[in-house]
Amino acid sequence: MRVIAIDGPVGSGKSTVARAVADRLGIDCLNTGAMYRAVALVLIRLRSDGDGGDGDGGGLDVGRVIDVAHGLDIELGERVVVDGADVTDEIRGPEVGRMVSAVAAVPEVRAQMVALQRGWVESHGGAVVEGRDIGSVVFPDAELKVFLTATPEERARRRHDEDADDVRRRDRLDSSRAVSPLVVADGAVVIDSTGRSVDEVVDEIVGLLG
Repeated sequence: MRVIAIDGPVGSGKSTVARAVADRLGIDCLNTGAMYRAVALVLIRLRSDGDGGDGDGGGLDVGRVIDVAHGLDIELGERVVVDGADVTDEIRGPEVGRMVSAVAAVPEVRAQMVALQRGWVESHGGAVVEGRDIGSVVFPDAELKVFLTATPEERARRRHDEDADDVRRRDRLDSSRAVSPLVVADGAVVIDSTGRSVDEVVDEIVGLLG
């Protein structure tokens, strides 16, 4: 089972690069961040006044977060479908972006998502998998592990709805969580995508596969 792990912070280009690498290799691609965003979206829809915290993740009802994660009916592919509805565009909204790091920090949520991710990749016979903890936790024995990064300013420019300070805040949340923090996995190749085209980055990654 061929697994290529691509990790990195928000706005580093993981999703675009992962899809391009998968196309080049002729295998499937899994965007694990979409799973956590789907949980955040459902919480936003369900919460009543004061239930979901301040939008930064403060005051999240952890029990509700866990219940949502375990009850999530999600289909991943070119589009993201939750409970039969296409939410591909909705999960990219700014409110979801503000909440997702806090949702992803809940240990029970991560355990559930990791199990789903491993099952998805096994059912597809391998994949290019992108996220925050793919090489460090989900697939530590991946054929190739890449940590993709870029400057905060470059990443904010790509995000459109977040400035450099927002990006740095997300970095702090993702890197300091107790479970599966954002780290450079052992054996990962660090690639800085600042000022580089997608094709250049993809060429480098595919070249590493020999």
